[in-house]
Amino acid sequence: MNEEDAYSYMIAWIRDPPQSQYSSYGYEFYLPNVIRSYVSDHEGLQYPRSEQRLPELSPVFYAAAWELCRLGVLRPGIRRYGEQATDDGSSGNGYSVTPFGREWIAQTTQDGFVPTQPGRFAALLKPYQELFGPGFSERTQQAAACYRAHAYLACCAMCGAAAESLLLALAIKKRPEAEALKDYAAAGGRGRIEKLVLAKASDPVGRTFRGYTDLLKYWRDETAHGRVSMIADDEAYVSLLTLLRLAQLARDHWGELTA
Repeated sequence: MNEEDAYSYMIAWIRDPPQSQYSSYGYEFYLPNVIRSYVSDHEGLQYPRSEQRLPELSPVFYAAAWELCRLGVLRPGIRRYGEQATDDGSSGNGYSVTPFGREWIAQTTQDGFVPTQPGRFAALLKPYQELFGPGFSERTQQAAACYRAHAYLACCAMCGAAAESLLLALAIKKRPEAEALKDYAAAGGRGRIEKLVLAKASDPVGRTFRGYTDLLKYWRDETAHGRVSMIADDEAYVSLLTLLRLAQLARDHWGELTA
């Protein structure tokens, strides 16, 4: 059990709170009840063993609750003036969902399926960071943070930027860094860099690589225009997954892409 697991469970609990025999007092989101629900659903434990698990699991749930407060989804305190507050609730166990949080929860049902929490996403991308460099790592983490905040336009922009960092990392393996950067900065440079990277690649690898980069480039360019964009949750979701597939492809065919 870690903070990312607790974060995902709490989102699901806020979206569809189960029935509980325990009181939440004046709070909409009473953390001990959430932990009890988790212990019952995922560990099959009932009273009194479930009560013994509360102190053991509480640190990761407190950390996840703080992350949701930082996002603006939760706030500490009772639902409304005059409802029952408790010392226990005021010490960090009692929360309510904000108006923004209700919109945030309603916007998507995919939060539990995209590994956008910082620790989990970093672990997923760790095998690629040494290959593609700190620029790629920075942009992928920014993309995940944007998705987590439901800033979907920004997520697509960062996924496109991460793809270009990956492309540059491959090009620098084929020619001196100064030359690659100079070509990239010139007019039409991105196309020349991609042509350089795919020069020795087989047709299947080249077609797949271009399919991924063309999609990411399209969404990145779409975010740069001033007109209203249709980019929403689905596009950002696919953008993150496409970026991961591109990284896997580049790693698996590193030899022919850098030959």
